[in-house]
Amino acid sequence: MKKVFIKETNIITPLGFDVSSNWTALVKDQSGIEIQNQWENIPSVYASCINTAALNKAFDAVVTTSAPFTRVEKMLILALEPLIEKQGVKEDTLLILSTTKGNIFYLESGETAQAYLNELAEKIARYFHFQTRPIVISNACVSGVMALSVAKRMLQMNTASDAYVIAVDEVTKFVLSGFQSFQALSPQPCRPYDEKRNGVTLGEAAAAVYVTVQPDDAKAEIIGDANINDANHISGPSRTGEGLFLSIQAAIKEAGISQHAIDFISAHGTATLYNDEMEAVAFNRAELNKVPINSLKGYYGHTLGASGLLETVITIESLCRNLLISSKGFENPGVSQPLNIIQQHTEKEMKVALKTASGFGGCNSAVIFKKTE
Repeated sequence: MKKVFIKETNIITPLGFDVSSNWTALVKDQSGIEIQNQWENIPSVYASCINTAALNKAFDAVVTTSAPFTRVEKMLILALEPLIEKQGVKEDTLLILSTTKGNIFYLESGETAQAYLNELAEKIARYFHFQTRPIVISNACVSGVMALSVAKRMLQMNTASDAYVIAVDEVTKFVLSGFQSFQALSPQPCRPYDEKRNGVTLGEAAAAVYVTVQPDDAKAEIIGDANINDANHISGPSRTGEGLFLSIQAAIKEAGISQHAIDFISAHGTATLYNDEMEAVAFNRAELNKVPINSLKGYYGHTLGASGLLETVITIESLCRNLLISSKGFENPGVSQPLNIIQQHTEKEMKVALKTASGFGGCNSAVIFKKTE
């Protein structure tokens, strides 16, 4: 099978509008999570939200058209524009969008058709003059990681010569209300894997990745991936971690490595009682409990369908810079099985990283990256 590489990356978050500014903020242990009071009939909540004025200013500096764009569309265009400026769009270049909600706010105004995810994907494709029809991956919170898997496999099947994978989700009244109905929102910034964790902190972000079969100047190679659904429950994860465990096993098998070759894990780590416990069980079953592991949710909150791609970008940056980023909010273990949670930024020579994600409906994903020399 063809080797597939990640060559360019970009992210738009409350911590910055490019990878460099985000990395600097992470190294300084800064978080985008703050008290938010912007939604009618929604009490004050902690969330990680992009400043709209700053977003509009950055967008206006790049885009000159007078056509109207939503916040979500502006985030995607800002994330993708520098990659396309550098790599271009060929006749067969793919565009793959991962998101859970897209322009969901349109439902509040009754403009239902505008909320369709295909409409969002096609608008971005038209803006950048893609000639292929865009693909939408919307599979709960594994969407961003699964989109990378789809891109990898389509390039290996010669469906396209290259692909842009993009991801986005924003914090809206609709999303907040949903998590409130689950009683899953934390009253304080989230604390993944910690004994005092008590729920999710939501966030918003956009990410973009350029995927190609050309190894020149690539940041990392995608050497293994798997996406397995254990169909455990509409919202609750498997108590045995079955789907995540099987996804990790399959990704390791495809990569042709042992679990001992994995230098660190960027986990899902939502800070809910059941998700973090499930992951601890799965990682122990996979004999990965001694591998350094972090969750980035303490910096960005849970960005839903964008989380996997956003965290992939930071994972690759960690590999390239040989620096482990701490799992913000963690102090004392709060899961039943041991994990090697990263408690401070640590320099470490690294070659291979595992990125995992899990979501509602029993979906689980695992992707393994190898740093290019």
